Amino acid sequence: MTGIMQNNPDTESKRARRCVLRPFLKDILEKGEMKRMKPHVIMIMADQLRADVLGKGFTPNIDAIAKEGVKFDRAYCGCPLCVPARGVIFTGTYPNRNGSLINPWEPEDAKYGNVKSGITNLYELMEEEWDSIHSGKQHLFTEGGKLEDRKDSKTRWLSTEQSYKEYLKENGISMPGGPSFRMRVPELISGKATHVANYSNANTGRYEPGEEYYFDHYFAKKAVEGIRGRDPLKPLLLNAMFLAPHPPLEIPDPWYSLVKDTDFDLPGNVGVYYSNQSPLQMYNLPGVVGACYNRAHWKEAWRVYLGLVAMLDNCVGQIRKELKAQGIYEESLIIFTSDHGEMLGSHGLFQKMCMYEEAARVPLYIKFPKEKNPGRPGQVIKSTVSHVDLMPTLCNYLELKPGHEMDGESLIPLISGNGKPDKGGRAFLQYDGNGSLSNFQRCVVRGNHKLIMDFFKDEVYYELYDLDQDGQETCNLLFQPEYDSLAREIAAELARHMTATGDHLDFPAFSPERFRKAYGGRA
Repeated sequence: MTGIMQNNPDTESKRARRCVLRPFLKDILEKGEMKRMKPHVIMIMADQLRADVLGKGFTPNIDAIAKEGVKFDRAYCGCPLCVPARGVIFTGTYPNRNGSLINPWEPEDAKYGNVKSGITNLYELMEEEWDSIHSGKQHLFTEGGKLEDRKDSKTRWLSTEQSYKEYLKENGISMPGGPSFRMRVPELISGKATHVANYSNANTGRYEPGEEYYFDHYFAKKAVEGIRGRDPLKPLLLNAMFLAPHPPLEIPDPWYSLVKDTDFDLPGNVGVYYSNQSPLQMYNLPGVVGACYNRAHWKEAWRVYLGLVAMLDNCVGQIRKELKAQGIYEESLIIFTSDHGEMLGSHGLFQKMCMYEEAARVPLYIKFPKEKNPGRPGQVIKSTVSHVDLMPTLCNYLELKPGHEMDGESLIPLISGNGKPDKGGRAFLQYDGNGSLSNFQRCVVRGNHKLIMDFFKDEVYYELYDLDQDGQETCNLLFQPEYDSLAREIAAELARHMTATGDHLDFPAFSPERFRKAYGGRA
């Protein structure tokens, strides 16, 4: 299924009827003769977007959503990897609970990428009552197969990565990226055998076919077409899933040339591998690829990445403009987020697949409809929250009942000021390997403290950070004995979470003293 709805006589006739109905529908609504529809819901998701690059002048449209809505300043993904991150977002359950632990690329472990049967996702929950439209990357996998291949799907799949590939093939155009934008890395399969895999690197270049043939230009165009062809008799559900700023860092002009290296400063931890960060990362893709580049190269990678971020913002702007043209912007619930972040040289690492702030923390902005707003424009919430809370929040606000028990909590009480104070909170994260079960990590963020456990075979490395005092995570507090009591307390909380969610890993015996002895107490 390509998801392309062009040249379909039935679809064209439906669109014609909608155009005729719109003025009559508006008149009926104004007279109060029809029950008011539920809000339009617009989910806009980036891929691999660092939260700290927003609000710096490159993203006026995304920043506008934050100013018009509620900004969660400490929001975290459930897993710093595409497929399981989306499993958390669209089911409100942790990877341990829903079964989607990895990207299902290796056949031996592909089953561990699927959300289990019996767990409802947001598409299935809303597509009956809402006019459900999808445009862009689709990386939510289920035991029942791809969502877009369901025979009973009521979602209109206007574009996916597959339809994009077909679009390029029809025009004789090559995809962005190629051999020079990929490199060989080791990947442990099922925790037993090491294979060699190819993944994106941090090389940069100009995509010569131009913007028209780039992923996100295509996805934005289809999303706008979907808004224009929406069913006015139903509220709209639009899932606009962009690839940007995920590599490859081969991007078209004007975005490739837009950002100058004088337009930004590199964070201090870019290109720096700290002595007390986990050495086990060197067995994993971020460490292998990140070790290839110095700070000078990271400056160029950042320049192109920020150009890609600006292009993403332009795509968001196209959606905002069309919603306003349709007269439905003010009555729309708009969510902007990213599935996870990107290291981009911080800690000497590349891509995601680790628990540092650059990969784990995500932007999360929610703009509510004007008539039913539990918060206030420009509100900033500093309490720690998680993507696992997003679906419970939607279910609370939209009065939806999923067919399964969710792990997250609605954020509506926090937004309205009736919940926990605007500080503290919890977020639990896990990582179980990229294309296969391999390296494992577990993490808890509790208020301003973060504890990370990094596993590789029989070895476990621990890190503890104070995010208020050390936002770039340069000082591992587990090498300071005065923090042992706090570390044990937080570790016990993580152990309880792992047990409660049915983690396939056993929590190891935790001894800060033995840890320091094993790793030499390097300062």
